[in-house]
Amino acid sequence: MRIGILGSGGLGTALAARWTAAGHDVLTSGRDPGRTGRGFADAAAHGTDAVLVAVPDHAALGVLAAIGAGGGALAGRTVVDCTVPLVPGTLTLSTAGGPSMAERIAAAAPGAHVVKAFTFAPADVWAAAEPPVFDGAPLGVPLCGDDPGALAAAGRLVTDLGATPVAGGGLDRAGLAEAASAFMIGLWAGGADARTVLPRVGRDTARPTLGRR
Repeated sequence: MRIGILGSGGLGTALAARWTAAGHDVLTSGRDPGRTGRGFADAAAHGTDAVLVAVPDHAALGVLAAIGAGGGALAGRTVVDCTVPLVPGTLTLSTAGGPSMAERIAAAAPGAHVVKAFTFAPADVWAAAEPPVFDGAPLGVPLCGDDPGALAAAGRLVTDLGATPVAGGGLDRAGLAEAASAFMIGLWAGGADARTVLPRVGRDTARPTLGRR
């Protein structure tokens, strides 16, 4: 797959390395082409199969505008949003009250097929030499999106990292993923093992029934 990455921070760089090792054609870009060798427009043009938005959330809409996303530059593309929109210096969402950052990105890139993903695991998990496996189970990566083809493409990218794609619902649920990520980041920052908050359950365990109280 041809993947363009908007952003050269820790997460984008770690994912780029893993995808390159898996045989994908990846181009990483940054605000300073002198450091990365490529600008955002180069990565957007390169990512015919997927574009990863990995810039800080407060910069995402400006970057999309700069590459012409508002004029349809990303129309028909799979756009994977991995931002967590936090107010700087806090653990609260800058998008509180909605819409979610993923929905804002979709609005800023008409025609693009946006998928929310990669918000729960920090860059260090993806930068590790071994696939992300915890207690014998591959890491699950929730995906929120509306387009089946885009979800399939994002799912392949997750699988090629040694992780497991998890259906997270439509893009209207992306705000829940962003809020849950912010909450988990707060637990990690406080020294807690966030994995213990969501214990594994057996296949035969009764699941919540939607629509019933």
